Amino acid sequence: MTTLYGLDNCDTCKKARNWLARFGIEHVFVDYRDQRQPPETLLAWKAAAGGWEALINKSSTTWRQLPPTRKAPGSDAEWKLLLKEYPQLIRRPVVVLDDGSMSQGFSDNGFKKLFGVP
Repeated sequence: MTTLYGLDNCDTCKKARNWLARFGIEHVFVDYRDQRQPPETLLAWKAAAGGWEALINKSSTTWRQLPPTRKAPGSDAEWKLLLKEYPQLIRRPVVVLDDGSMSQGFSDNGFKKLFGVP
């Protein structure tokens, strides 16, 4: 089953959830602020996204408010600690399909392509 990770109050996540419901695609929603993801999951997402920089949303208010020293993690351990502390930095929603593949973000056309909807 498809798993959608995001924040319950995120407008983009709500749009993605509504889209999945509209097209009858079964899914589970996980608010990763309430259910923090283990380090292994964050590492898998990092690999699928193409690196930590691609995984996070640098235009977010949370990112802009971080002190400069926190914006340049030098290791996987530092990135995992940052995302454990601020899970809302992850660009959302994160979609994990049945086959384990992952994508980020939401757009109508992007989801149509991802789920094979004409």
